[in-house]
Amino acid sequence: MQLFYAKARPKANPKDAVLRLRETLSMLEKREAFLQNKIDSELKTAKLNAGTNKRAALMALKRKKQYMNQIEKISGSRLLIDTQVMAIENANVNLETMKAMQVGAEAMKSIYGSMDINTVDDTMESIREQMDLAEDISNAISVPLGVDFLDDDELAAELEELEQEALDNQLLGAEAPPVTVPNLGRTEPVVRNPAQDIDEEAELADLRAAMAL
Repeated sequence: MQLFYAKARPKANPKDAVLRLRETLSMLEKREAFLQNKIDSELKTAKLNAGTNKRAALMALKRKKQYMNQIEKISGSRLLIDTQVMAIENANVNLETMKAMQVGAEAMKSIYGSMDINTVDDTMESIREQMDLAEDISNAISVPLGVDFLDDDELAAELEELEQEALDNQLLGAEAPPVTVPNLGRTEPVVRNPAQDIDEEAELADLRAAMAL
């Protein structure tokens, strides 16, 4: 007994399917244009024989009607194929979008796979400890070297002596009574002119000469 097995049909590729459908559309458009030419020809024949050969005119109109019916069927097929092409393209877009989203989800899962809230808290605590340690180290290395021998109490006593000395000087300055000058009104300083001094000396000489007389 000979057994026949149906060959498994390969999975349809969306791009190949759309290409095949578009080729079919192109063929239908050419067929529709051919039938339209036939319709125009039969209509011309019917007009030419309308007055002379009624039978030939009727046969031409009948053939025109048949061609028109075929065009209507082709138009329906074209509409159906256009709808199918649009549906396949939309489905392909949705499929590619879903694949991209799945890749993104896998990437996020890979990133956060080894991470949980406890790990994050431990990491942040470690960072805070390291920052505190860095602050302590910074404070330690900012203290000048060579001042460990200084005694804070001795420095405080010396400062107190300086403050007391400043206070004594301030009190001594306060014991001297202030010198007050009576306010006699503001007078403008007299500015003497050298020429004026010469005139006064000449006048005084004249006065002495007159008294001698």
